[in-house]
Amino acid sequence: MKTISIPALQNIATQLRIDSILSTTASASGHPTTCLSAAEIVTTLFFSEMRFDPQDPQNPYSDRFVLSKGHAAPILYAAWAEAGLFPRSELMNLRQIGSDLEGHPTPRLSFVDVATGSLGQGICAAIGTALNARRIGSDYRTYVLLGDGEMAEGSVWEAASAGLHFKLDNLCVIVDVNALGQSQGTQFGHDTQAIADRWTAFGWHAIRVDGHDIQQLLDAYDEARRTTGRPTVIIARTLKGKGVSFIEGKDGWHGKALKKEEADKAVAELEAQKQGDEPRPEIRKPSVSGRPQATPDYSKMPAPAYKIGDSVATREAWGTALAALGAIDPRVVALDADVKNSTFSERFEKAHPDRFYEFFIAEQVMVGAAMGLAARGAIPFPSTFACFLTRAADFIRMAGISMSNMKLAGSHAGVSIGEDGPSQMALEDLAMMRGVPNCAVLYPCDAVSAERLVVEMAQRPGMAYMRTSRPKTPVIYGNDERFPIGGSKVLRQSDNDVATVVAAGVTVFEALKAHDQLKAEGISIRVIDCYSVQPVDAQTMVEAAKATGGIVITVEDHYPAGGIGDAVAEAIAPA
Repeated sequence: MKTISIPALQNIATQLRIDSILSTTASASGHPTTCLSAAEIVTTLFFSEMRFDPQDPQNPYSDRFVLSKGHAAPILYAAWAEAGLFPRSELMNLRQIGSDLEGHPTPRLSFVDVATGSLGQGICAAIGTALNARRIGSDYRTYVLLGDGEMAEGSVWEAASAGLHFKLDNLCVIVDVNALGQSQGTQFGHDTQAIADRWTAFGWHAIRVDGHDIQQLLDAYDEARRTTGRPTVIIARTLKGKGVSFIEGKDGWHGKALKKEEADKAVAELEAQKQGDEPRPEIRKPSVSGRPQATPDYSKMPAPAYKIGDSVATREAWGTALAALGAIDPRVVALDADVKNSTFSERFEKAHPDRFYEFFIAEQVMVGAAMGLAARGAIPFPSTFACFLTRAADFIRMAGISMSNMKLAGSHAGVSIGEDGPSQMALEDLAMMRGVPNCAVLYPCDAVSAERLVVEMAQRPGMAYMRTSRPKTPVIYGNDERFPIGGSKVLRQSDNDVATVVAAGVTVFEALKAHDQLKAEGISIRVIDCYSVQPVDAQTMVEAAKATGGIVITVEDHYPAGGIGDAVAEAIAPA
């Protein structure tokens, strides 16, 4: 057991406060007071508790730190500068347009796993990073810094429930209870017992400490490490603006950088608090180095096994392909929100139960955990009804900012679900997913295309979304057919086509019916299966439009805004 120098850690905490003030003053914006309240928490984690390599932040065996209260980014940056990852002078570039040290952290930085700043999300991602440790057989731990005002977010309690369900004793949340929010005091103020009672009610091991007492924090981390079978939450009572007398514990300072003269006064006061020239504690490094090797052979993926004319729902084909994919790629995991028997993700669960995670009816933490899993090298496939993914829209937005490698599937889409009524009909999902930059949006019409596209999703870096359907549809493609993302299939064409009809998913079959009916009347139309809604096959669309006199009709199973019609219009408009 190494000897910990309390004065040395206190000096680091003081320096992190100074750096947070100077960097936010230099940028004339930011949140210095919320950094000051967390200084001892961050210091003890980085320079006593966590095991990590400052020169290799992405080491898969390192302990993970998630800053759920993302507006405290300046102290996170200061900690990494103190650890030696980059020069302290870089902190003065905070919030500058050419700097990666943004106002809230993003994975553009090597030491950030997921983008945070939309409160209530970091703790959900941490569920995923903790689950990933089990996936790779590592003893790394995940630590999360949560704001007390942030606890008002419902997703925090979704995460609390999931943490207990999975018995994540490798997860430790620290709540910075500084009692002040943006516009007023927080709900519970400094009543740490009331806060602890809430977490205890969710089955967590709760520890109350003075968040500015370094020894209490160290003892709490030790107790958390010794706790088994459930996660731990440390309720740390702090003061916003701690260490600077004229802002300490005072309301009205949230998100306000100190002016130059105020900063000078604050820094002088903090410098006077340093306790001699104590050597910095040695950072604890992980006992294992290197990276898990995963080189799956995708040529082993079995081909679809259908006959032309078979009647199969694309949601079934998705489940079949996902289970097969899991057999050849150990990075693939599946997440569910209590609809596995409808989405057919249960086929993955049956084949790979150790990589299947049930979140029950909690879509936000399901998607958030997928972000955390993806950040640590897994390839997560979270799925639910497409309409319920809209509940997690903000998580999907932040996953886009995080450049996450998650693969979403939304089933029971569009009016084709019929009897269940409009509350169950996803009629805005394509627009939502097309709005995420660099996210592939796929809408297969039959079992062959669905299976092939699952593999394409897994191999393509970045986010992808597949829309699957409830009704059975006929197989129209041969098992050898390929479906590259960004492509399309011209199903019917002739030299006499008077219009182009573009469809996807269930509407492909409506378009084919229209083709046959019009052909019987002597009218020819071109029919295109736009299975890749984003990126769309612009070349094929433009060529078809030119060949049919500029007449293009789209067949939609979605609200007009953001659906196939908009995708095709955007593709052909420049031409």
